[in-house]
Amino acid sequence: MEFNLSTFVLEIINFLILIWILQRLFYKPLMEVIAKRKLFIDQSLSDAKNLQQQAEQQFNLYENRQKLWEQEKQTAITALHRQLEAERKEHLDKLNADLEQERQKAKVLLSKQQRELQQQTEKQALRNAAKFAGMLLQQSAGSELEARLFAMLISNLTTLPEACKQSLTTLGTKKSVPIKITSAYPLTAEMRHQLEQKLGELINNQINFQYHQDEALIAGLRMDIGAWVLNANLQHELIGFAEFGYEPE
Repeated sequence: MEFNLSTFVLEIINFLILIWILQRLFYKPLMEVIAKRKLFIDQSLSDAKNLQQQAEQQFNLYENRQKLWEQEKQTAITALHRQLEAERKEHLDKLNADLEQERQKAKVLLSKQQRELQQQTEKQALRNAAKFAGMLLQQSAGSELEARLFAMLISNLTTLPEACKQSLTTLGTKKSVPIKITSAYPLTAEMRHQLEQKLGELINNQINFQYHQDEALIAGLRMDIGAWVLNANLQHELIGFAEFGYEPE
C-alpha cells in the first residue's frame, strides 16, 4: 500500500473539520449544560446547606426556648410554691390569732360568768342572811327596841344634812305640810308628842301628821317628808346590809 500525501492531508483536514464540528455543535453545548447542571447542583447544595443551617438555627432556637420555658416554668412553680406557702402561713397565723382571740373571749366570758355566779351566790347568801336575821329580829324585836330606835331618831333630827334642812325650810313656806310616819308598833301619845314637837321646831308651819303601822319594818320608824325619807328601822338596815354586801368594787 502506497502512501498518498494528498489523501493524508485530506484526512487531516477532515479530522480537524470533525473536531471543529464536534466542538461547535456538541462539546460546547454539552459543557454549557454541564456547567449549568453543576451550577444548579451547587445552588441546590448551597440552598440545602442554608436550609440545614436554618433548620439547625431553628432547632437551637427551639432548644433555647425550651430551656428558657423550662426555666420560666420552674421559676413560676417556685414562685407559686412560695406564694402558696406565704398564703398558707398567713391563713395559719390568722387562724391562730382568731383562735387565740376566741380563747381570750371564752376566758373572759368564763371569768365573767364565774364572777357573776359568785356574785349571785354572795347575793343569795346575803339575802338569806338578811332574811334569817330578819326572822330572828322579828322574833326578838319588841316595843323596847322600837323605843330605843325612836330615841335615836329624835336625837338625829338635830343633825340632819344641810340639804335636808333646806328642804324642810322650803316645806315651811307651804300652807300645810303632810308628813307620813310609819312604825312597826303603835306609837304612844308621849312618842307622838315628842316627834311632833321636834318636827315643829324644824318646820315653822302647820303640819299634817299621818300615822301608819307596818309590821314589815320589824322595829323602828320611817318618815316621808316631801322628797325625803328618814329611816330608823330594822327593815331598812337589813336591806342596806344586803345591798352593801354585793356592791361592785
